[in-house]
Amino acid sequence: MPSIPESDLIRLQANQSFVRNICILAHVDHGKTTLSDSLLASNGIISSKLAGKVRFLDSREDEQERGITMESSAISLYFKIMRRAAAQAAASAVTDQSNSTSADSSQSSSTPEAKKSVSEEYLINLIDSPGHVDFSGEVSTASKLCDGALVLVDAVEGVCTQTHTVLRQAWRESVRPILVINKIDRLITELQFTPLEAYTHLNKILEQVNAVMGTFFSENVLEEDYRKKAEKKKEQEGNDASLTGLEDTFSDWHVETQDDSHIYFHPSQGNVIFASAIDGWAFRVDQFAAIYAQKLGMKEGVLRKCLWGDFYLDPKTKRVIGYKGLKGRALKPLAVQMVLDNVWKVYEVVVTEPDREMTEKVVKSLNLKVLPRDMKSKDTRAVLTTIFSQWLPLSTCVLLAVIEQLPSPPAAQKVRMPKMIHPLESTPPEPTEEWEKGMVNCDASSGVVAYVSKMVSVPLDVLPKNKRKTLSAEEMRQRGRVQREHLLNSAKAAEIGEVGVHLDVDEVIANRVQAEAEERAAAEELDGKEALVGFARIYSGTVRVGQKLKVLGPKFDPAQPTLHCSEIVVDSLFMIMGRDLIGLEEVPAGNVFGIGGLEGHVLKFGTLWSADWEGGQNLVRKGLEAAPIVRVALEPEDPSQMAQLVRGLQLLNQADPSVQVLTQETGEHVILTSGEVHLQRCMADLRERFARIEISMSEPIVPFRETAINAPAQLVTSSAIAANEAHQAGEQGEKLIAKDETGARGTIVATTANRHVRFVVRTVPIPEELKKYLVDNADQVQQYVESMLGSASNKGSSSPRTVQQTGEEEVKLQEKLMSELKPLFAKGGEDWKGKEKDILAFGPRRVGPNLLINNLGIEFSRNRTSNSNGNQEEETGISVQDMAESVHTGFQIATNSGPLCGEPMLGMAFFLNEIEILDNAQEGSANEGRSKMAVTSGQVITAMRDACRLGFLEWSPRLMLAMYSCDIQTTAEVLGKVYAVIARRKGKILHEEMKEGTPFFSIQALLPVVESFGFSDDIRKKTSGAASPQLIFSHFEVLDMDPFWVPNTIEELEDLGEKADRENVAKKYMDVVRKRKGLFVEQKIVEHAEKQRTLRKN
Repeated sequence: MPSIPESDLIRLQANQSFVRNICILAHVDHGKTTLSDSLLASNGIISSKLAGKVRFLDSREDEQERGITMESSAISLYFKIMRRAAAQAAASAVTDQSNSTSADSSQSSSTPEAKKSVSEEYLINLIDSPGHVDFSGEVSTASKLCDGALVLVDAVEGVCTQTHTVLRQAWRESVRPILVINKIDRLITELQFTPLEAYTHLNKILEQVNAVMGTFFSENVLEEDYRKKAEKKKEQEGNDASLTGLEDTFSDWHVETQDDSHIYFHPSQGNVIFASAIDGWAFRVDQFAAIYAQKLGMKEGVLRKCLWGDFYLDPKTKRVIGYKGLKGRALKPLAVQMVLDNVWKVYEVVVTEPDREMTEKVVKSLNLKVLPRDMKSKDTRAVLTTIFSQWLPLSTCVLLAVIEQLPSPPAAQKVRMPKMIHPLESTPPEPTEEWEKGMVNCDASSGVVAYVSKMVSVPLDVLPKNKRKTLSAEEMRQRGRVQREHLLNSAKAAEIGEVGVHLDVDEVIANRVQAEAEERAAAEELDGKEALVGFARIYSGTVRVGQKLKVLGPKFDPAQPTLHCSEIVVDSLFMIMGRDLIGLEEVPAGNVFGIGGLEGHVLKFGTLWSADWEGGQNLVRKGLEAAPIVRVALEPEDPSQMAQLVRGLQLLNQADPSVQVLTQETGEHVILTSGEVHLQRCMADLRERFARIEISMSEPIVPFRETAINAPAQLVTSSAIAANEAHQAGEQGEKLIAKDETGARGTIVATTANRHVRFVVRTVPIPEELKKYLVDNADQVQQYVESMLGSASNKGSSSPRTVQQTGEEEVKLQEKLMSELKPLFAKGGEDWKGKEKDILAFGPRRVGPNLLINNLGIEFSRNRTSNSNGNQEEETGISVQDMAESVHTGFQIATNSGPLCGEPMLGMAFFLNEIEILDNAQEGSANEGRSKMAVTSGQVITAMRDACRLGFLEWSPRLMLAMYSCDIQTTAEVLGKVYAVIARRKGKILHEEMKEGTPFFSIQALLPVVESFGFSDDIRKKTSGAASPQLIFSHFEVLDMDPFWVPNTIEELEDLGEKADRENVAKKYMDVVRKRKGLFVEQKIVEHAEKQRTLRKN
């Protein structure tokens, strides 16, 4: 097929009803890019023979080498179909022959029926996304821009971990999915299933996918039911209870039933495609329903519903019967008899048992036109592709399904936009503002509202303004005609004796050389330089080159419209065509596009807003991407190139949505990545594109957490406590911070160095259920803290308040958290009961899973002013309330840097039991007393920090390791080798199961992140490539080993030695981190000195 002119693609952008924005989502290696290649071949962008081999959208060199996609790539496709002009058939596509939609118009116009048909042209904006878990941030950027998705599932591997993730992402973003069961050819050639076995296997995959969708739906229903009950309960508060206890019980049991049929996949609904992307074929059951309806004398719509499921064809009556009508007969289901048998037959005669005569019969029966030279080819795959490309072309089937099943931008935005604007409302209100109406209606004449999903770094020489214009075939023919006419005119002038202009050959050559030199100089100037282009979706209005727009940053709050807001002028607009960019003058609502001029205004993502509208709405929402867990420190090998490294890190931070770039207090430049593959890609980008220098990288820095458990007294690190107390006594002459001998375990009495303030803090491990809740609901805790502290705390928060919250919404958030914490605190015992109301702070960073609890019996809030009570004590000197901010700061510092190795604490609570201002703090005048505040507040911070750390060490401390969830699919032959590699790296197997009907085992394991580097390469080498793991950060898990434990008994000393270095893994991890951070490490530099000798003898 000839390539589509750019002008046709640009023209179609304005017709919103004929635009589709889709993305391809799947687990890694399930065939996304191969499927994309077949779709590109339908537009003449690549050859159909190279589809699946060239991997056109994998434009990076490392993507081609690894065979996986690492960056989302967009491209716009053209698709033309013929629809019946009759009103009753205007909505259904002509599917009498699956390849009729791609036939030439000269063929279709020869029939009378075609004369009654009208052509429709569609623009399909396609985004191919990665499947590797390290690049889940790219999946989020793709799904946020699209209205529909093709979700691919491998017919052999079935539903995998990333399949769950991408389905959840599509559900969360209200993206309508189409299920594509890919690689069905593997069932035929590898597993050698019969059509009936394959039918059973495909049904199981459908059930698995629908089960996943059902869980999402049930979660939504239960959440909405909970919200309704909470509102109903609030309405009844303060009124006489009109319901009896029995009625209340029944109301708790009742959940409103909702229709969920629309969320499931079923072939009869047209939202399931069966495909083999590598062989270039795909079908939906309605294609076969259209063929067989006339033969069976049935209506096409009725047959479509019967063509997949427990329906059978009675050979005697030629009628379709159900399962009950079998009466013991062994009949094949219709799907096997009419669909799968035909596909299997083609593979049998072409690939499995090649038979040229039978192949010719099959081709003739299918009414296909295959050239004799293609039939004689010895490459069976080439023959197979030729037959299927005419019989069941993949591009036609997929694009037709996209047009029929997925919504256009105006239809999709009516569903998606209210949820995006009001994410906390289960039933969003009707739009009232002008910008709301523009977004919901996809109004191109309204003001501009667009969402920038990510920033893409492209070489400057790729930009349209810097590229030499490529002439089309017609333009080249026109240029040839002009030159020929010029030569003819010159020849005629010479014949009649006209005097021409004398040409100096040397001058012509010199001009040409000079022009070429200028071109080379311009190319060298652009070489290696990068420009940032925003990858965006416009929801309302029309954006034009030169237009002024407001950029709302991720931290923009409508309550403070002047903060995190800047103004830009649109520098350029692009249609993204994979590796190439097409320049545009304007882009109407409903399209995906590239925009220039955002550098310095948008870091990773943001909102574009019309400059004519006041205020704004932040469209940034947190995605489901994996948290960056692997960090490394970077420095240039040549110290003089530090400026280039800093610039390169800035570009990397903008161009990669998943990476985080930090500068530590020590001055080190650190990047955080999602995993080992992501780290390798970032380093390649820095060295080859952004910094273009040699960079040295530290060993990967893996985070730990510190916690404590209620272990027996003999395991408590009394030696560590004694060392800490001795150190303080030596410095200060007496113990200012010491454990309370009469108090409960973990109670510490602390006094500031100037003896002005004394307080008592008790450290207690948080109960397991409460700790799990705080870890799992970090977002809810953050919203609670922000609502309590107001917008002032939001300025320093790492994650912004993305939605404008009213006072009523903030109260709801606070009440919801308290209601959920109350039963968890009650389960903790008497010391915890009712203490959820006395929480002073969460830590570290104000949102962590550690608690500071007020146990003073009086109000102790750091938000109160010093003169709030008007007491004489407050007027003349330091008050208890003045210490609130310092106590809070000390708690935050302690929980952010624990005593074991300076890593954050997890699951610790600190009860503030007493605090008193000593008498000597009140001596002197009021001015002298208040002047002591600066010194005293700083000393309170230090004392509180040390008290929290010492109280922590009173318990039995433990390190918590970051854990990967490891999913591996492999065959039985290499199962033992997989287990050996996991065991050697201190992993543990959670469960394994054999996938029914396949030779594959699915293994799920946990692996410490600190032991995971090189794991993928190691397991591939040991299994000769038969197993490849997927590593997803799961959680932090306690390493049940005291890092201070040493052998005590005679047996332990004999078995392990004095230090037990090899056995105490926790101490090894702790010392490595302490050494890296420059903290004191207890180790013997010289051992057994009496055995030393010199080589030289006297």
